[in-house]
Amino acid sequence: MKKLFVVLMFVLASATTANAQKFAFVDSEYILNNIPEYEIAQNQLNQLAKTWQEEIKVKMQEIEDLYKQYRADAVILPDDVKKRREDEILEKEKALKELQNKRFGTDGDLFKKRQELVKPIQDKIYNAISEYADERGYNAIFDKSAGTTILYASDRFDISDDILRKMGYTPKSNDNQESGQPPRR
Repeated sequence: MKKLFVVLMFVLASATTANAQKFAFVDSEYILNNIPEYEIAQNQLNQLAKTWQEEIKVKMQEIEDLYKQYRADAVILPDDVKKRREDEILEKEKALKELQNKRFGTDGDLFKKRQELVKPIQDKIYNAISEYADERGYNAIFDKSAGTTILYASDRFDISDDILRKMGYTPKSNDNQESGQPPRR
């Protein structure tokens, strides 16, 4: 009976080892920061956002000036002129909200431009990770910079630099060394 138990435990241990899951993780933020095209895309997006913010700021100032002028003139204006000016201010406020939504909304110009500039880079990273996982037999690769909660991960499982090399990039020197964290491999 003891022999059967020992043999059964050995078989179970062997089966568990044979079915061991192979996993790793990447830091997609680190990878993106090592890709020059991403930095260029971010600079373009920041410039567009700044231009559009200025455009909105100018329109807000116009509305504020109209409102100040309205308040100053309100006591002497006839009711029909007051109503017309109020309507003009409300119409400009509505147009401003539409412009803000058009530029910065969930499906706005900035979102679309980000998709246009950044999505190809993200797709390139995903493809490199997918190929790497297939070549090396990984069952799962997690992203430690995304919303995934990883409480602890040994740096020996971080393949971020391998992914960068696979994509043809040379990893920049890591700032982790200055922060006391172990360097990436």
